[in-house]
Amino acid sequence: MTPLPGTGNINSLFFDGHYKELWRSFVPEELTKRELDFMVQYFNLQPGNKVLDLMCGYGRHAIGLARKGMQVTAVDNLPDYITEIEKIVAAENLPLQHIQFDILDYRAVEKFDLALCMGNSINFFNEADSLKLMHSVADSLNPGGKFLINSWSLAEIVIKNFTEKSWSYDGDYKILTDSEFLFNPTRMETEFIIIDKEGSTEIKKAIDYIFSLSEMQKMLRAAGFILKEVYSIPGKKKFALGEPRAYLIAEKQVI
Repeated sequence: MTPLPGTGNINSLFFDGHYKELWRSFVPEELTKRELDFMVQYFNLQPGNKVLDLMCGYGRHAIGLARKGMQVTAVDNLPDYITEIEKIVAAENLPLQHIQFDILDYRAVEKFDLALCMGNSINFFNEADSLKLMHSVADSLNPGGKFLINSWSLAEIVIKNFTEKSWSYDGDYKILTDSEFLFNPTRMETEFIIIDKEGSTEIKKAIDYIFSLSEMQKMLRAAGFILKEVYSIPGKKKFALGEPRAYLIAEKQVI
């Protein structure tokens, strides 16, 4: 796959090939269900509310919310994911608009009640691009609109759990990882070697930019948000040092 015009981020090429399918098994369906239930309850979502799902992947949240009656706009740069969503939307006649676009250049033409950036996607971007994305999200929200970010690459998570090398099996695939923790900017660069049952090898490289909660709060504030809460289990357990994932809830400031 070739990046869309304007896409120079190495992570834009990550979710294709074998990894496109492996990603589904990395995120349990039960976790997605719990996240969807949290979104509906916490943000008091009602049929007709407008939700923007950025870097939506194969639509695990976008489709789930559309099935509950929300008006969803789902954006991703990978054409295979968008095509997959398109087929489900057509088959079920869902209120979901699916858009293939470079996320940093996407500008919404309507206002939303809630924006999502899930699955650690926010950490694909360095500080300048993260700020650009946050400003774009703020522009797309109604006054008082909410922004939900899911990350497992916060400094408070990675520093305590960093593993240089690992290997695992996932179905017919063997996956080896080799990671470096680097600085200026703080980031984790990882090489994935994926070997299928025939012995064919696919090599993927990714960069996760590492920000502390304090740095995330500063960027959100600069973009016009107030960081309201941070959970490790959505709606149930506040985030604590070293827990495996974080859910940041920000609110667009009303000026």
